[in-house]
Amino acid sequence: MRIIVIGATGHIGTFLIPRLVAAGHEVVAASRGTRVPYQPHSAWASVERVSIDRTAEEGAGTFGDRIAGLRPDVVIDLICFTPDSAQHLVRALGKRDALLLHCGTMWVHGHSTIVPTTESQPRAPFGDYGIQKAATETWLLDATRRKEIRAAILHPGHIVGPGWPPVNPAGHLDPAVFRRLANGEEVILPNLGMETVHHVHADDVAQAFELSVTNPDRSVGESFHVCSPAAMTLRGYAEAMAAHFGRPARLRFLPWEEWRKTVTDAQAAITLDHIAHSPNGSIAKARERLGYAPRYTSLEAVIESVAALT
Repeated sequence: MRIIVIGATGHIGTFLIPRLVAAGHEVVAASRGTRVPYQPHSAWASVERVSIDRTAEEGAGTFGDRIAGLRPDVVIDLICFTPDSAQHLVRALGKRDALLLHCGTMWVHGHSTIVPTTESQPRAPFGDYGIQKAATETWLLDATRRKEIRAAILHPGHIVGPGWPPVNPAGHLDPAVFRRLANGEEVILPNLGMETVHHVHADDVAQAFELSVTNPDRSVGESFHVCSPAAMTLRGYAEAMAAHFGRPARLRFLPWEEWRKTVTDAQAAITLDHIAHSPNGSIAKARERLGYAPRYTSLEAVIESVAALT
């Protein structure tokens, strides 16, 4: 099949493009052309590269037609963030009967009330990102039922992999937390450290997109969680990382308002976003319908990312 990947040089695309090429597909990588993939791979030599500024072309009303003009059988959209953006693309793709795979997020759920959270549980998204992604999913699934498009949505957790810092046991992105654990130094965590994070290796997300391409009869009209087999609490995450470094974990816990004084305002905001959304997702549906089989546990995915940072 001829597959267009929008946002191809990002986290997921870095691993997805080689998978699609190895499977024998004709691949077109569409991006702004401002960066290279996080990891080099020989597969990129056989990929057609197209430079597209999505924001500018959507503003001009030409983006959807540009993508449709590339003659896709499948479009994998890794950087759609609003219903308007999805609608613009679907109006053009519907004429070709192309399969559209959309990258969502676990944040469409808002606060988890029963864990692990399934795709069918009632949702209460909050924050612009979660609200817009939830609305985009709803519109795409409704459009699929109206036979305007054939779409499926995949919701990753915290994406990690070599080349970028993972969400750490304090819920933000400062790699110094890992250094402190490696050195046997004290790490302060918010509350009781019982909030969860649910990492997933970018290659496992790429696997799920590849499975959706090859099983459209099982993916179209559906949404799937794409995470590692199980989430981790902040406390358990810190203890496991310390053990990986051969150290006992020296942890101290502070109520939220006290804890936030120990970090920057930016770090506190990132942590609040991550733990408030509690992305603890069930992957049973993806296992059953797509044959999704993540290679990495949450901890293994993080360890690989941290090793690449050093």
